[in-house]
Amino acid sequence: MKKNEPKEIPVYLFMGFLGSGKTTFAKDTLLKQDFTEGQKTLFLICEDGEEEYDFDVLRKKNIFPEMITEETLNTDYLLELSKKYEPENVMIEYNGMWELDKLFQIRVPKGWTVVQVLSFVDATTFDLYVNNMKKVMMDQLRNADMIIFNRCNEDTRMAEYRRSIRAVNRRAQIIFEDDKGEMMNGGNEEVELPFDTSGPRIELGEEDFGLFYADAADNPDKYVGKTIHFKAQVHRPSTYGPKAFVPGRFAMTCCAADIAFVGFKTYYGGAGSLTDREWVMVEGEIKKEYYPEFQGEGPVIYATSVAKTSPAAEELVYFTY
Repeated sequence: MKKNEPKEIPVYLFMGFLGSGKTTFAKDTLLKQDFTEGQKTLFLICEDGEEEYDFDVLRKKNIFPEMITEETLNTDYLLELSKKYEPENVMIEYNGMWELDKLFQIRVPKGWTVVQVLSFVDATTFDLYVNNMKKVMMDQLRNADMIIFNRCNEDTRMAEYRRSIRAVNRRAQIIFEDDKGEMMNGGNEEVELPFDTSGPRIELGEEDFGLFYADAADNPDKYVGKTIHFKAQVHRPSTYGPKAFVPGRFAMTCCAADIAFVGFKTYYGGAGSLTDREWVMVEGEIKKEYYPEFQGEGPVIYATSVAKTSPAAEELVYFTY
């Protein structure tokens, strides 16, 4: 660290709706697992949950809780708390009903750096929240580094939820737990796909792209080295330059009315001549590379041919069949 540079203070953010398991997790992490290892920690609590904290016990562990409201969640108050406690860590239990953008737009004290965002989801109410509070729920899932579904059982549609989340967040680790907090071996199981992956060449039907995208995002090694041929629409991010683009499809995600464009980065020498939203047939080899935007490795395509074609019969693809 250079002289006069502020010391980095890691900020851990965990969010979810009331009853999603945030407080239970925090109590277990702070008290049982001793996550902070005795370092002075400022603990911002943004709602009264079903579970309660023992503030005296927290303080004995050098953890200083402070209740915070939507009105007091501002730069001045955070600066005041930072000066008061001079924390080495900050943990924030964020109210799931508040707009997440509000937190990310606040100018935080110097050195405060968000290092991990965890989102907690009650599997028994997930569909209800998704259908009725789509934007708030999707913001939580989209920004999370780890997503924990709790209160799961054998009827929970774990594989479907995992595939749907991949449309909005490719980097997050997704965990499913039962009502006792035990991890369930679900959502990762091999699903029967409507296209053949056993040979060196994969031919996708028009309706298959959503399932391919979700499966390749979770199991990239399964596809590395294979040639793929598929129909897609063109998207040309301004940051990609003239030799790369994203061929993809608009997909129905977790929400009945939530649409996302999904696709993998594709290298192609003639990408500069392509136009956004035009339909193309793409053929190329699948490889695996590091994605800075996703902080991890993922599939990329090295296209050998890209040809204009007619639109697909259906505009949308899905993550189920």
